[in-house]
Amino acid sequence: MHAWEALAERTMTMRGDIPYESIAKHVSQEYALHQKCLDRLSETMRDRIGAEAYDRLSPRLHLPKGPAKTMIATSAAGLRADLVVMGTVARTGISGFIIGNTADAILDQLTCSVLAVKPQGFKTPVTLAA
Repeated sequence: MHAWEALAERTMTMRGDIPYESIAKHVSQEYALHQKCLDRLSETMRDRIGAEAYDRLSPRLHLPKGPAKTMIATSAAGLRADLVVMGTVARTGISGFIIGNTADAILDQLTCSVLAVKPQGFKTPVTLAA
């Protein structure tokens, strides 16, 4: 699942002088871009684990439109997901040091298990006191 938003859609709508057709075309182009990236990710996964394993797992890809902080939990509930696996990239603040701001915001909304995956090479800034 990848939640996405069309860059500047809200601004374009609020201006009031941009025709609806132009905004719809922009949103459609943004959707196509995100779909292409999700398809490429699926192809990469198939290449890495092999076609047989990929077909056996038969992953279902979802591309809901809206902010990740709300769409991931809403979609997971709608899909009755048992597990949400999400990448994290610790960005800012205390919660950012541990899990990442978006993941942290989603955790309290989920009713299923969560597996948070840090990027390769991630070094935690947290140390244990002796």
